[in-house]
Amino acid sequence: MNLDRRSFAAAAAAGVLLPHAVRAAPPRVTFPKGFLWGAATAGHQIEGNTSTSDIWLLEQVKPSVFSEPSGDACNSLELWPIDLDLVKSLGLNCYRFSLEWARIEPEPGQFSIAMLNHYKAIVDGCRARGLAPLVTYCHYAAPRWFAARGGWLNPEAPQLFARFCDRATRHLGAGIHTAMTLNEPNIVPMLQVVLPPQAQTIIALTLDGAAKALGVPELAVANTAKQADVPRLTAALLAAHKAGKAAIKAARPDLPVGLTLAMFDDEAVGAPAMRDRMRQQLYGTWLEAARDDDFIGVQNYEKVRWGPEGRLPPPAGAVRNDNGGEVYGPSLANACRYAHAVARVPVLVSEHGVATSDDRIRAKLIPGALVELHKAMVEGLPVLGYVHWSLLDNYEWVAGYKSHLGLFAVDRTTFARTAKPSAGVLGAIARANGL
Repeated sequence: MNLDRRSFAAAAAAGVLLPHAVRAAPPRVTFPKGFLWGAATAGHQIEGNTSTSDIWLLEQVKPSVFSEPSGDACNSLELWPIDLDLVKSLGLNCYRFSLEWARIEPEPGQFSIAMLNHYKAIVDGCRARGLAPLVTYCHYAAPRWFAARGGWLNPEAPQLFARFCDRATRHLGAGIHTAMTLNEPNIVPMLQVVLPPQAQTIIALTLDGAAKALGVPELAVANTAKQADVPRLTAALLAAHKAGKAAIKAARPDLPVGLTLAMFDDEAVGAPAMRDRMRQQLYGTWLEAARDDDFIGVQNYEKVRWGPEGRLPPPAGAVRNDNGGEVYGPSLANACRYAHAVARVPVLVSEHGVATSDDRIRAKLIPGALVELHKAMVEGLPVLGYVHWSLLDNYEWVAGYKSHLGLFAVDRTTFARTAKPSAGVLGAIARANGL
């Protein structure tokens, strides 16, 4: 793999091991010129010590649905130049990352110039390496003071978020390639499908403990809320997306803005009524709202089969992720097709990957999914790019550090990044712009 001197030195200093260059035959299928190839991260999951955030608090209360605290994470608050060098070294041309609202606005109305400059340095660092910066304004985490007002259940929440979007865009927005207001605002109802039923009890205890610590009667975090609060949470996040997008556009009218959704590849087994009802429940409001956006971000990890009575287990012999969900190459294309059919705007694959400790599954999934995605594009599906989750093995929320989705493993003590074979697979495809 070709590395310039600066990248090689930085990688060596961090203890990074990079894959050997993959020699490939000329691609059989080629993606459009300008297609985005990238890897994604999120601030709370990689930066470490976001102690002024709402999720940090939820990690500390007892009991907590979070299996362990995030702590130092991947120490990317310090090592972000190394991470950008890794993205470049793979031959990718974009990097998706998030702004940590709690760092930028640690107290209401008090904006940290130092932290705004920090994220501006990442944007500029992407540009210097030939990477398009794809920036998420809120990847779940919000300030602790925001939670102390009820979090997303506070009627003022959407305008508080819009204020943050305005300030951040005016400071660093000139270099951003693509903006996403919210990451997976539909995740709470999705978790009702993914997590075991008993998880709802511990989620409620976690939120009650955090509310008591803050002295408020209730609160909801973007990825942790009681199912009874889903209607209010959805309404607040929808208003926040619209207000945030307006603030971003006011500061930079030409910047493409959208949001990202968690989406299954939903298959009907028998009559489609249950599948269709679940699609409407999980994505409907958001896909309809996206009709007014510049694109829709699709984030797909597994296939779900719906029978007349509810979710069915994967078929015998199916490849499964570490959570027991079905890993199926065509899932990504199928989710993108459905998203575009409803939203009627271009699709950006803002996340795709698999939670597994067996990297052979990931290395096989990437080309398998991309072949099917290319077929859908030939059929007319407008896809802007493919961004893999994640660049690094990181803090995966309730699963802590037990869930591995990275192209690079991270030593939890030294923070050394070590490439997995799947990193070379994606890199070879990106350099060839095809496979």
